[in-house]
Amino acid sequence: MAELSSRTGVPIPTIKFYLREGLLPSGERTSPNQAQYGEEHARRLKLIRALVDVGGLSIVATSTVLGHLDAVEMGTLDQLGKVQYALTQRREREPEHDEAWRAAQAQVDELLERRGWSLRGDNPARTSLVEALSTLHRLGQHDVLDLLDRYADAAEHLASAEVTAMWERPSIEDRAEGVVTFAVLADALLAALRRLAQEAEVVHTATSA
Repeated sequence: MAELSSRTGVPIPTIKFYLREGLLPSGERTSPNQAQYGEEHARRLKLIRALVDVGGLSIVATSTVLGHLDAVEMGTLDQLGKVQYALTQRREREPEHDEAWRAAQAQVDELLERRGWSLRGDNPARTSLVEALSTLHRLGQHDVLDLLDRYADAAEHLASAEVTAMWERPSIEDRAEGVVTFAVLADALLAALRRLAQEAEVVHTATSA
């Protein structure tokens, strides 16, 4: 375990916690007090850290994601979808179904129909989009709402490139891990790039005015 900690940079107490929670598989026992951990353990440990530290997932949510990830040996698209759905944070309380919510729901329905996006009815990202739009409606942030199709254009362009890259991975297990990577790490990457681009654009606009 000390070697695994050294290879991954994860403290031994944290590794033991992940083992107790069932997130990390047990190593191969070499003696009553020792176990051997291979490359697959190091890879899984790094993925757990990405989900928890970068993705901000709870231990329960991380366990759910990893459970679906381990089930993709069935080789079905349905399992890949379950991995992605598990990565979408769900609110613990019911949203307020007021006028703003109904307006946002109609806006999302129109957007999906207009763009021809075929989705399952239980896609949690759909609810997340409705929640974001309903909040914007309540705040009266109509200039942000007006950019919805431009956001969708960018999302569609990125999704095409991401799915192509993911599908070129050699195995279903690698593809499933790609779902996690693009959903968690690429989200963080994109958010950071947007912040940098926004500042650069503000500076450009201010200096050229």
